[in-house]
Amino acid sequence: MKRPAKIRHVAVLYGGFSKEREISLVSGNAAARALEAKGLTVTKIDVMRDVGALANAITAAAPDVAFNALHGRFGEDGCIQGLLDMMAVPYTHSGQLASAMAMDKPTAKRTFAAAGVPVAEEKIVTVAEAERGDVMDRPYVLKPFNEGSSVGVKIVQAGSNRPPLDDLGLGPDDLIMAERFIPGREVTVAVMGDKALAVTEITTARGFYDYEAKYAAGGSKHVLPAQLPKHLYDEAMELSLTAHRALGCRGVSRADLRLDGEDFFMLEVNTQPGLTPTSLVPEQAAYIGMSFEDLVFWMVEHAQCDA
Repeated sequence: MKRPAKIRHVAVLYGGFSKEREISLVSGNAAARALEAKGLTVTKIDVMRDVGALANAITAAAPDVAFNALHGRFGEDGCIQGLLDMMAVPYTHSGQLASAMAMDKPTAKRTFAAAGVPVAEEKIVTVAEAERGDVMDRPYVLKPFNEGSSVGVKIVQAGSNRPPLDDLGLGPDDLIMAERFIPGREVTVAVMGDKALAVTEITTARGFYDYEAKYAAGGSKHVLPAQLPKHLYDEAMELSLTAHRALGCRGVSRADLRLDGEDFFMLEVNTQPGLTPTSLVPEQAAYIGMSFEDLVFWMVEHAQCDA
């Protein structure tokens, strides 16, 4: 494990080529401004598919730390983390294994269940099977294995037509996850190091906290702190911290849960939470008295790599 001895220069890795590129650009620019406000030198690197060019850009910058502001595939699934480990460059957020496990939904769910964190019933099916007919009792949700920010998530409601899957970019033999739809309230908890920060309840007129609800202005309403009985509020915090630890996350993560009556179900842990104007982690940091600049600087201070 390698950690920076002194931090003067940070390379912000942002953009990328996943379906979440535009959000990553916003997160990366926000992080860069915060780090510059802290007096650090910042080099922004727009990550594209040319791995050799990327490695050369990082080498040329020679940063003390890489701030990983990438979202989606190749940015939060262990790929960029593995490259930075090989280059011995400390980076923010979780390491290669935790990132890969969290991004792969079936693997993450098995890890949560083994740690005693409740999850919804699921079934792994091919795209062709999902298109032919119902793969479990309605209502249920269809999810790509390794996309973030609810990209590609489809809800199959009672009495509705099955949603098309041709926009997922998957072949008929590719696997997706069908998961029992959990009714109720959606809450989220940021975990920072070994501490859960707060519980936010998310409501949206869209009926589902999808990509647009997450990032469009006015797409959702955040209730912070969530108006829950103390025992449920505390349980959400504890389940989120348990899930963070079970995956082996480090730095900052964000857990998304559904509350059905008094029963929580873990949906996912996001190892690269957004840093946009509508993002949840900066809101929770502010709630406990931490500025955005201090939050981003904390992430850099706790950067490391497995070199």
